[in-house]
Amino acid sequence: MTTQQTGVQRRASAAIGVTAGLIGWLALVELTSGILQGYYVPLISDIVTHLGIHDADYNWFEAAQLLLSALVVPVLAKLGDMFGHKRILLAATLLTALATWAVAFSGDFTTYLIAFALQGFYVVWLPLEVALIFDRGRRTGTAASQTRRAAGLLVVALEAGAILGAVGAGLLFEALGGDVTLTLVVPAVAVTLVFFAILLGVPESEPVPGRRLDGIGFTLLALALLLITSGLTFLRINGVGTWWVWALILVGVLAFVPFARWELQQADPAIDLRVLRRPAMWPVQLTAGLIGISLLGAQAPLSTYAGTDPVNGYGLGLSAGQRSILIGAYLISMIVGALLFPVISSRLTPRVTLIGASFLVAIGYLMFLPFHLQTWEVFLNMAIAGIGSGALVGALPAAAAAAAPRGQTGVATAMTNTTKTIGGSFASAVFGVVLLSGAATVTATAASLLGYMVVWTICGLGALVAAVLLFFVPRLAFGDAEVPAA
Repeated sequence: MTTQQTGVQRRASAAIGVTAGLIGWLALVELTSGILQGYYVPLISDIVTHLGIHDADYNWFEAAQLLLSALVVPVLAKLGDMFGHKRILLAATLLTALATWAVAFSGDFTTYLIAFALQGFYVVWLPLEVALIFDRGRRTGTAASQTRRAAGLLVVALEAGAILGAVGAGLLFEALGGDVTLTLVVPAVAVTLVFFAILLGVPESEPVPGRRLDGIGFTLLALALLLITSGLTFLRINGVGTWWVWALILVGVLAFVPFARWELQQADPAIDLRVLRRPAMWPVQLTAGLIGISLLGAQAPLSTYAGTDPVNGYGLGLSAGQRSILIGAYLISMIVGALLFPVISSRLTPRVTLIGASFLVAIGYLMFLPFHLQTWEVFLNMAIAGIGSGALVGALPAAAAAAAPRGQTGVATAMTNTTKTIGGSFASAVFGVVLLSGAATVTATAASLLGYMVVWTICGLGALVAAVLLFFVPRLAFGDAEVPAA
């Protein structure tokens, strides 16, 4: 073995060791992210009572958080590319911690709405983490494969945190005597601790010098996203018959025209559209939006279907505890998918594995159409879809990072999150309207079976279209680059 080869291997081994340590610290961040995503769900009824509001008002909290995350994630990711991803990760974590403490001590609708919305800064954590890992691996020529493996482990931590948060919230609430404020302090402490974990354990990336922030471009992008996501929110609230809601969405879509024209004229644009239209990039971004339909939009309909009384001729009639087990099984299947993706992609190719994962999501949801009356059928369908979804949650940001040029890793990974959020907002609005459009014959509060059929069809066809789009990706995309000679 030559001295040159030995030097390359030594540098690669050192970088891999650093990345392994980095993954451990970032896994704590994603564990906390999962806790935030799962913690508040079982406490919704108690939070509503604590604030003195109606159940339906809680939808505004989730809508506000989704809206804010869609607006700030691209900006923060670009700042990470410019000034260092760790620095922006710390800033986002600090803002999330302050907001989570504010959530704990909020006593009215307005304060809780603002605090819960600002808590949405945690959504940028995963894109920044993927960019950090990719930056560490870039020096060895194995950035793509390392990032796929690391992203899978981060998704495992994320889903484990979601399970821990969902289970722990109810237990802590009872142990603390039903004190809402004390119960909500726990996630605030967790986010505060993870701030110091990042500060002490995570190394900084190497930003590309000479970058600038395209303020006009981000303003135009924020305006378009604000109009679209607001329109989708009002569509869910006001219904499809409200003309101005559709006008709002249309204006938002048209707002991308001046945005695109401006961006194509800039040397350092907010979102480089030339990169987005690369054959290895645009199918990934569209897939993120299409998978967001089922990933973010279908979970509530599945939960309500599982709780629907079978006296209607459909539904499983599961109790709250049994529905928790169902959701837990789905999250475990996502963990399995996240772990399998890097293993299978190393034997096949990342492109083929992404296509297979999308097909699994499509098969899982389309199987609901003939098989939905027995509990084991629903478990099986959700497990199949969950394996595919778990693989895609980590794989799509990693694929975007591999397809992006140096200096645009953060923005590319963040855009998968933004498109996923838009897909989820669209699905949430449409599904809410569809499920309210029909009435059950026996139970007055149950949605119609036809409505559920439409939900499952949209989820399945969306994933199917995503699988077809991924065929347009170059055959050897997302692979490792060669290690440069010393």
